[in-house]
Amino acid sequence: IQVDYSCTPEEVQQHFQSCGTVNRVTIRTDKYGQPKGYAYVEFLEAEAVQEALLLNESELHGRQLKVTAKRTNIPGMKQYRPRRSNPFMQPRDPFMAPYFFSPYGYGY
Repeated sequence: IQVDYSCTPEEVQQHFQSCGTVNRVTIRTDKYGQPKGYAYVEFLEAEAVQEALLLNESELHGRQLKVTAKRTNIPGMKQYRPRRSNPFMQPRDPFMAPYFFSPYGYGY
C-alpha cells in the first residue's frame, strides 16, 4: 500500500480492519529510518486481501491509497527464501584451489 509518510502502523491497521483480521502492518523505512511511503498489511484470512483491494483509492491522512496484492504463499508449500548469498558465489582465496579441482590428482 502506498501511504502518507506520517502514517503509523496503528492507523493503517484501523483502516484495514474492516476487511478482516490484520496479522501485522509493516511500514518500510530506508537505512536512516525514514518511511519510504509504503506499507505491507498481512491478513489472517486470504479473503481479506480481496476486501482490501476494494479500498484502493480510499483516503487515509488525506492521501489516496494505492492498494495492490502481494504474491501469497501457498499454505503447505515450503518457502524458499535464501537468507544469504549463494555459497558458491563467495570469493575464494585465489591461492587455495578447491581439492576436487586439483590438477595433481591424489598426490602421486
